[in-house]
Amino acid sequence: MTGTVQIVLIAAAIIYVMARRLMGEPAVGKRLLVLPAVLGIIGLTQTSVHSLTAIVFLVASAALSVVFGLLRGLTIRTYEQNGIVMLRYTAMTIVLWLASIAARLAAVFVMNLIDPGAVQSGNGLMLVVGAGLLAEGLVVLFKAVRVPGQVVWSKGRRGAPHRTSPFLDSWQQKVHETRHDSSR
Repeated sequence: MTGTVQIVLIAAAIIYVMARRLMGEPAVGKRLLVLPAVLGIIGLTQTSVHSLTAIVFLVASAALSVVFGLLRGLTIRTYEQNGIVMLRYTAMTIVLWLASIAARLAAVFVMNLIDPGAVQSGNGLMLVVGAGLLAEGLVVLFKAVRVPGQVVWSKGRRGAPHRTSPFLDSWQQKVHETRHDSSR
């Protein structure tokens, strides 16, 4: 896949996710964890680094993306609607998305001045985006289990019920029991 096609696909995916999450959608564990992890793994397999500078650039880019992902996760609103835990992007979430994109572009610009070959060999855009989305998803799930309502693992298709995760259900139950015990 060429760099331009990859950038267009990733931009389209980010815009799609932003639009859905601005409107509010169920906090679906699979979308918050598995899909970003797969994106990151694909990005890792497509990345070939040939110099120490490229490795440093890739690690720094991924770390910056994780920091922005954690911050975005903190700004996402989680709430209960019809028994399901929902999530919704806020204006600050969008600001942080724009800041993370600007930071990535600035990093690429500076790296191109220092070592143009390092940017090409250590680009790893899918890895960087996947790492940021995974960090965001972890924070959102951490917040979601504290909300009354069901945390969904995967959405049901064609009228089928949503699937849940025993792990998430157990985690949520423990959180609610702990909160109940500490409020006494």
